[in-house]
Amino acid sequence: MSEPLVVGRIGRPHGVRGEVTIDVRTDDPDSRFAVGATVTTDPATAGPLTVERARRHSGRLLVRFAGIGDRDAAEQLRGTWLVVDPGDIPPSADPDDFHDQELIGLAVVTADGADVGQVSGVLHHGQDLLVVRGAAGEKLVPFVAALVPEVDVPGGRLVIDPPPGLLDES
Repeated sequence: MSEPLVVGRIGRPHGVRGEVTIDVRTDDPDSRFAVGATVTTDPATAGPLTVERARRHSGRLLVRFAGIGDRDAAEQLRGTWLVVDPGDIPPSADPDDFHDQELIGLAVVTADGADVGQVSGVLHHGQDLLVVRGAAGEKLVPFVAALVPEVDVPGGRLVIDPPPGLLDES
């Protein structure tokens, strides 16, 4: 796994002093966005960025980065991905914890061995969804143990047990 891992995305500016909203994509925002922490960006030309201030406001994380002192400068960062090197993340003790980059590219087969396609993406909404691209087009598969009983990252495959209709042509 060599691709950078996304820990957040910069959203809209908040106020006039350079704060931005952060769409958090990490389970440890308190350390990733601690004062003094430096975050790499994608595109790289936007950073690296150093956290000058972080606070919660109405359920959102607001961050001000060093050198970003006004709303116009904050607006220029909108849409920038905040990433970390995978080597900087300690391994999880949870065997059912996966990073998106580990799943993308895995072959997808049904429990009876039928080829479905390949994981081409992971969506994080109310429910995590695997985007599976195959001969039948693109399908969204809820990433839950009942539907995805086996994930074999070293073996390069993921087994799904889809309910009737999930993989049907739409």
